[in-house]
Amino acid sequence: WLVATGMRPAGAALTYTERNYHDLVDKPFFVGRFDLDSAVVSGRRTRLATYPAGLMGGLVRKRIWEQIGKTLPVMASVFQETPWSDYTVMMVFTSQIGGGSALEHQNSHLGIYNPGFLGNPVLASITAHEIFHAWNVKRLRPADMVPYRYDSPEPTPWLWVSEGITDYYSDLAMVRGGINDSAKFLSTTADKIGEIAAAPPTALEDASLSTWIGPEDGTRYLYYPKGSVAGFLLDIMIRDASDNRRSLDNVMRELYQTTYKRGHGFTAAEWWGTMSRVAGSPGAAGMTFAAFSARYVDGREPFPYDRVLPLAGLRVVNDTVLEPRLNIQTAGDSTGVVVSQVGPGGAGGEAGLQPGDRILALGDVTVNSLDFGPAFRARFSHATDGDSLPIRIIRGADTLTLAGKVRLVARPEAKLEFDPAASAKALRIRNGIIRGKTGS
Repeated sequence: WLVATGMRPAGAALTYTERNYHDLVDKPFFVGRFDLDSAVVSGRRTRLATYPAGLMGGLVRKRIWEQIGKTLPVMASVFQETPWSDYTVMMVFTSQIGGGSALEHQNSHLGIYNPGFLGNPVLASITAHEIFHAWNVKRLRPADMVPYRYDSPEPTPWLWVSEGITDYYSDLAMVRGGINDSAKFLSTTADKIGEIAAAPPTALEDASLSTWIGPEDGTRYLYYPKGSVAGFLLDIMIRDASDNRRSLDNVMRELYQTTYKRGHGFTAAEWWGTMSRVAGSPGAAGMTFAAFSARYVDGREPFPYDRVLPLAGLRVVNDTVLEPRLNIQTAGDSTGVVVSQVGPGGAGGEAGLQPGDRILALGDVTVNSLDFGPAFRARFSHATDGDSLPIRIIRGADTLTLAGKVRLVARPEAKLEFDPAASAKALRIRNGIIRGKTGS
């Protein structure tokens, strides 16, 4: 058997130690038969442990190593240090879940994914997100979460920074590292803008607290996309106010030095005060950062895309598309695609789908993997609401055909485009964001 962990070797074989209880519980173990290799990235030893053995190999493994090698140095450059002696990436692949989930630790992270993530660039993006957390969350974090407590919850209205801005930086790492091009960066950001538009108006502070509240109106995880887009807009505003001499990178770096390095978390006054100081002006895009906070972080006003995006030579084009949706959640296992949750008022519930049903076909679209969604939507994209949709399933020992109907759901769609009339300054700002540069 092999062992992989972020804990410190204690000297004797297979013996590890840590200085305190928090470090002990914050460093999980991989123990068993799995694939393990390592490389030096940003001057630090980096390990990749994947389970089950033999699943992630060949070109797929080579590619994820290349992606880590491109994104990690880009992220380290934001803070200008790599604050660990070694880092361990742990991945479990299992068909028992339909998607993927990962959790950060101070010098490692553990991700559990459906095998469909193998070779998918999304895996590189999640990996970058979790590694960036080693700076933003495990070290730089809100005062509400310092010190960590294990005897009571620690709700914070700053999850939009801890998670959302981390997500923005994973997008930046992908484009600055050369894995994605600028068009992909824009489309990813546009998708997030669409998610925000599709959700009920929600203050970022309220969205951040939703983790501890668990709302059922579709806003539970809104702090990810909305926090990410807030970071993008603030980055533009800082660059515009400073004539592209400084950026959100400078804010993150200064707060890291002035709060984490001094043993405490950041407060609202420190966050917005650092923002104004770095920008060299109390305001940008015609507003103060205090006004941005009041309107878009504490408040529910729509983001000022029309005012801010042109400062980076960009514009947003909004549209609404109708597409067929079942309003169900699924998971995959060795026997196929299983319904895990049925949303209220959707086509799936209307047809009588139940959790535990195994879907065989939607009309003439065979369902044999979790990525059936695009094929289903493409096949019925020109259908009329209410058209027949036979749904073939296995329920228990019976094979059934449910008499479903096509239900078209309106989805806001946003596109980010380059502005052909962008000024020279706006072009410098846009290129600076994509390349991670400041100045002329």
